[in-house]
Amino acid sequence: MAAERLQKLMAAAGLCSRRQAETLLRQGLVQVNGALAQLGDRADPASDRISVRGQALAARPEPMLLLVNKPVGVLCSCRDPRGRPTVLELLPAELRQGRGLHPVGRLDADSRGALLLSNQGDLTLRLSHPRYGHRKTYRVWVEGRPSAQALARWAAGVPLDGQPSQPVGLRLIQQTSQATELELVMGEGRNRQIRRTAALLGHPVLDLQRWAIGSLRLADLPEGGWRRLDHQEWQALKFPS
Repeated sequence: MAAERLQKLMAAAGLCSRRQAETLLRQGLVQVNGALAQLGDRADPASDRISVRGQALAARPEPMLLLVNKPVGVLCSCRDPRGRPTVLELLPAELRQGRGLHPVGRLDADSRGALLLSNQGDLTLRLSHPRYGHRKTYRVWVEGRPSAQALARWAAGVPLDGQPSQPVGLRLIQQTSQATELELVMGEGRNRQIRRTAALLGHPVLDLQRWAIGSLRLADLPEGGWRRLDHQEWQALKFPS
């Protein structure tokens, strides 16, 4: 293995984020082969002895990619200073620490459904950046009965913050006297985009569930449950057709 930046190695080992690793380096808490390390230094974990606060850096964890069915009220975060529940708390204890797992993308606390957890930085980039073409499918209940004109505006892409939005694949599923269920297929994921768009059109969101990421669907995964993805699913996400 070629030498890599220390902050990348520390994050890959599940010790902390890269930003936190930079802080530890600036504080003089990292050593390589007994010598004080500096920000920007590199090391090869196969041949160099790396220690943080006097403790040997753990080996790079096994690559993992998990699908979680996130409930409402759970944060897409590894930890919360206010003590609110996070997605890592949905996992067994042996996966919460030392594995480097972190959410891929975001799903706000008021929403539920499909969320990926990964410990591979390159994979996280591929799965979260719009240029790689991972479209996400949502089932959304909105207040009232949107007109055909309102739905056409939504499908065309409603501008937010003065910036255009991409077109949305939109399908009306069902309506009651007071609410409407829609299916949305989207290639971008701006902050609270669905909720903000629905509110602008006069039909606030009542319930929002993401039930597919690319070809990966929740299927029968129970709310609050998780499962590990197999190699075929991993490859399909890395290289969407």
